[in-house]
Amino acid sequence: MSDINVALIGAGFMGRSHSNAWGQVNKFFDPPFHAVKHTVFGIAAEKPEVFAKKWEWQHSSTDWESLVKSPEIGLVDIVTPNFMHAPPAKAAIAAGKPVACEKPIAGTLQDAREMAQAAIKAKVESFVWFCYRRVPAVALAHKLVKQGALGEIVRVHATYLQEWADESVPFTWRFTKEKAGSGANGDLNAHIVDMTRFVTGFEIDEVCGSISETIVKKRKIIEQDSGGGIVTDEQLRYGKGDTSQAKLGDVTVDDTTLFLVKYNSGAVGSYEAARQATGNYNPNGFEINGTKGAIKFNFERMNELEFFDKTRPREVQGWTTILCTNGVHPYVGNYWPDGHVIGYEHTFTSMAYDILLKLAGKEPTVPLPDFNDAYQTARVLEAALVCAAEKRWIKLSEVK
Repeated sequence: MSDINVALIGAGFMGRSHSNAWGQVNKFFDPPFHAVKHTVFGIAAEKPEVFAKKWEWQHSSTDWESLVKSPEIGLVDIVTPNFMHAPPAKAAIAAGKPVACEKPIAGTLQDAREMAQAAIKAKVESFVWFCYRRVPAVALAHKLVKQGALGEIVRVHATYLQEWADESVPFTWRFTKEKAGSGANGDLNAHIVDMTRFVTGFEIDEVCGSISETIVKKRKIIEQDSGGGIVTDEQLRYGKGDTSQAKLGDVTVDDTTLFLVKYNSGAVGSYEAARQATGNYNPNGFEINGTKGAIKFNFERMNELEFFDKTRPREVQGWTTILCTNGVHPYVGNYWPDGHVIGYEHTFTSMAYDILLKLAGKEPTVPLPDFNDAYQTARVLEAALVCAAEKRWIKLSEVK
């Protein structure tokens, strides 16, 4: 087994998730490459040397341009704010290096398109961390659909709801279009659009009925920043001392976006993302209905998949809850014994394993989204925003 040196570009909230994954993948799996946590990049204010020590990276850097070109680095992994995805990704591709990137793929559709085209032209492996594909229950849903257990799919309903962005949360990069690209649409709808595309195999042809709203239009600007993460710390949320005189920043992204779609199969669907859905911490999931059966998934119960088998006799039809924690389910056999549940962090570890498989020319456990795949999801998200602004049907062929 040869080593592959990983460079992590970004030292915020997602940097922790990825650091844990690259540290765990060699322990739970037997990948064809041994992942080495070589260097983490962060701006000086993030103190990447402190992050490196805590998360066991061998080196730290404040110069990403030199880092991605270094002959020592075999894989570049990008977890910066959205507007900073494209520059290091394109530089890594130009250097001929495989590159992985957090979702959404970029802050703008143009950047997403250029990243996808660059990877295709250079014939460089690319990956986007749509980690929910690696939830065993979601991977099983993909398998059931592929086996025909649902028959012809006629309807898809997907939601991703959170409540963290109330008016007490201060202004950060996540609330500005210049740095985030979009709000709940890019942050949350991106996941469920990818997840349902993955499970069904469908592509979206048209978008209509879109509503995109900013609920909290101004937020207090305080000295602390979230460091790239969702704001949860009480001191950060409310600031130190009296913040009544704090300046206000204009929120330029959506807090909630809902839209309807028509798929290339003829099926119909709906998507909803919200950051102020009180009472919802992180339920993202779907209900998919077919002529022979149906499935439901909710990430707050991530180890379970609900399945309805319409082919059974009427008197015994009903929803069955499948606990997806047995060794026969995707990835589970590499973690704990049957019935021992896994968590959010395992989705990243499982994806790190699949990335290493792909880099070795082997088939991943389930399909990996590359830059072009993520660009297709970005086109759907853009179509939803155009639809909301222009109040008309938007064909995906219009969005390039």
